[in-house]
Amino acid sequence: MRRSQTPGIVYTTGLGTICPGCRRPVADCVCRRQGGQPARDRTVRVSREVAGRKGKGVSVVSGLPLGPTELAALAGELKRRCGSGGTVRDGRIEIQGDHRDLLVAELARRGYEVKRAGG
Repeated sequence: MRRSQTPGIVYTTGLGTICPGCRRPVADCVCRRQGGQPARDRTVRVSREVAGRKGKGVSVVSGLPLGPTELAALAGELKRRCGSGGTVRDGRIEIQGDHRDLLVAELARRGYEVKRAGG
C-alpha cells in the first residue's frame, strides 16, 4: 500500500509517526520544510498542563513551525526569559511553572500568531 492511500493512519509500525499535513512519515515531511505547518492552522498555542506531573504545572507551547534544532534554540531562549527550566518533547516546548502570559507576549513580539489555549 502506498503512503498516499492511507488517509486515516497517524502511526504505523512500518513508517512511524505520520505528518497530518503531507501524509508522509515525519522524517520525510515536506510541509515543515516549505514554511511550517499545514495551511489550515498556523497559530501557536500556549496552554498549561498538570497531568502526569504530580500536580506541578507546566506551560506548553505547541504548533511552532520550526525544525528540531530551531525548536531547541527557541526553547532555551524562552526558558531564560522565564527564568525557569523546561524541555522540548514531541515537537512542543514545556516550561516549568505558569508563564503563559509572558510566553504569549514574547512569541507575539517575535512575530508569531499566538493564542492562549485552555483555562
